Amino acid sequence: MTFPARDANSPTAGPAYADLDAASSEPMHPAAREVLMSAIDQGYADPRRLHHGARTARLLLDNAREVVASSLGVRTGEVTFTSSGTDAVHRGLLGLMRGRERAGHTLVHSAVEHSAVLHAARWAQAPTLAVRVTTHGLITPEAVQEALSAGDEPVGVLAVQHANHEVGTVQPVAEIAAATDIPMFVDACASTGRLPLPDGWAVAAASAHKWGGPAGVGVLLVRTGARWRNAFPADDRVDERSSGFENVPAALAAAAALQAVVEESAERGAREFAMVERIRHAVARLPDVEVVGDPVLRLPHLVTFSCLYVDGEALVHELDRRGFGVASGSACTASTLEPSHVLAAMGVLTHGNVRLAVGRSTTDDDVSAFLAALPDVVTELRARVGL
Repeated sequence: MTFPARDANSPTAGPAYADLDAASSEPMHPAAREVLMSAIDQGYADPRRLHHGARTARLLLDNAREVVASSLGVRTGEVTFTSSGTDAVHRGLLGLMRGRERAGHTLVHSAVEHSAVLHAARWAQAPTLAVRVTTHGLITPEAVQEALSAGDEPVGVLAVQHANHEVGTVQPVAEIAAATDIPMFVDACASTGRLPLPDGWAVAAASAHKWGGPAGVGVLLVRTGARWRNAFPADDRVDERSSGFENVPAALAAAAALQAVVEESAERGAREFAMVERIRHAVARLPDVEVVGDPVLRLPHLVTFSCLYVDGEALVHELDRRGFGVASGSACTASTLEPSHVLAAMGVLTHGNVRLAVGRSTTDDDVSAFLAALPDVVTELRARVGL
């Protein structure tokens, strides 16, 4: 197998390139890399079989579940590994909705949920009601109660994310759960490993590559006693919440990374929060630039800002050319060209936005270099359109 040759003119070819898109995916944590290489040789067998190799794989898979459960403060039996965070969202939400069919078919969800939640509801052809958010993207218990009482049909499930993937706002999940008896699905993909899992969920989902585990591993959490029923075709395996052959080495590596990042979270979170605070203040001083998301109730590593009169995708490409990898936290995806429903629900600018997320390897020098380059990039792009 051959790999594409790296373009010598590409900014990623040199050591000066700063990857500031940790919210999309983190580089694999050293703890995960070490465990993965060891587990590949031992965890290849089908953990559902009875021979020696299979029993070894089963022990590794059970160990991975125990480590994840301990790291998140849940029971081992509540942990299932899936093929991705999106798969965990789909399985978790649709299974909870199916388990609650007798109570109600309507799904109430925040207006800023990840598109995976919205797509799952659309696929299930479920009636939905959206909970309004503040201009910071915050969901309040009062707004939830307003939405719960707005429809004519009984509500089966409430979906409230733990933290927003685009702007970083952290939601009062436990407070919302305490104010209602509707079972709650919580998308914790953006926050797991950086913040403790909140109380109040019946079903939750997480994604390993966002905390430095391997890609292709999701975590589905189903609270003991929750009315969850598989919404997909059955699979003749022990855990009805999963499907197919688990990637045992990757699951074990994901667990090792989660354990490591949880242990590091206090020190690392303080460092990342300080870097992002510095970015927020510096960016806010630029003309016609708006920082979005809650300034306090936020993920420690993420910031999104809008630049008036600048195309967000152009800004991403120009920053990449100068050695900074950031994401478009706003406008659209390359495949759909649709405005962000998150930013639209907040009532902020839906174009000209950039999402920046610092990670384990980000340094103060990276931040300084980014803040030095950004004003010139914005000025240059505005000049191209005659401003």
